[in-house]
Amino acid sequence: MSLLSRFLGREDPNDAAPRPLVANPDSKNPLSLQVLFLDPYRFDADLLLAALKAFHPSMAEARCELDVDLNQQGTLLGMMGWGKHIVRLVGFNAPMPAAAVEKCVAPSHYSQALKERARSHQAHTVLFYAGYETSAFERYLALAAAAAVLARFGGLVVLNESGHTSLPAAALSSSDAEADAIDHLRSLPLLLLYCGFVKLEVAGRQGVWMRTYGAPLMQLPDLAAHARGHEEGQRYFDLFATVFDYLRTSGGRLAQGDTMQIADEQYLRFRTPSADESFLTGTGELLVADRIGAHQINPT
Repeated sequence: MSLLSRFLGREDPNDAAPRPLVANPDSKNPLSLQVLFLDPYRFDADLLLAALKAFHPSMAEARCELDVDLNQQGTLLGMMGWGKHIVRLVGFNAPMPAAAVEKCVAPSHYSQALKERARSHQAHTVLFYAGYETSAFERYLALAAAAAVLARFGGLVVLNESGHTSLPAAALSSSDAEADAIDHLRSLPLLLLYCGFVKLEVAGRQGVWMRTYGAPLMQLPDLAAHARGHEEGQRYFDLFATVFDYLRTSGGRLAQGDTMQIADEQYLRFRTPSADESFLTGTGELLVADRIGAHQINPT
């Protein structure tokens, strides 16, 4: 019962465990990632803890607790923790809802064979951030590290349901044995996992809309732009990634009417969606990026 109490953010005065993990009781609407497994699983707590500690030097003192009885029944409930970070684990030997999986798998960029395996998964684990880090980006890094550890136990694909995106679980581990595992996760483009990039074809409209999902969870606006066709996908992926990297590292903000030079002879003006662009509405702030000429840039 003490694990469940601490999982819910309640201190248990009768818990004799040293440095017990206690979820942050003020954690509301926590960030989350989801890990799909091809086959049903039953985790060994000792092996999971060893993998957690071995993942990165900053996690050498990590702790992990699982509900033993539920685990034996094929239901995972537990917590991982290191430093400021605590991650809740909730897993089931059952598939995620197909619609939720499809919106994350379909727009992502990896092989159709792996996508089909993801669609046929038989178990999943949901990771919720429940620690004490204030930076949304650092919270996502902790979730990605936890997902990378689970990948070593058969994790197939990692989803970000809020971002409408997914990534092969193997991509969370660097192929270079000498690389820093956390630096590798830190270097991933935001649009691969921490938020998502989707192409939209709108009935009755020419061209393709490119837009992001999930960026407001990182205190960034979602971005959208109208492109001539699907062939411009990489261009707008890179464009949005550049804007996000600038905003995240500089602490800058964007608002209606702001302009930005993002490369030689590439300029953007940002605006809120027009009345006939209701298909862009969603959760949180979204700005449309229109290409403009150099003469239209706002004076500094």
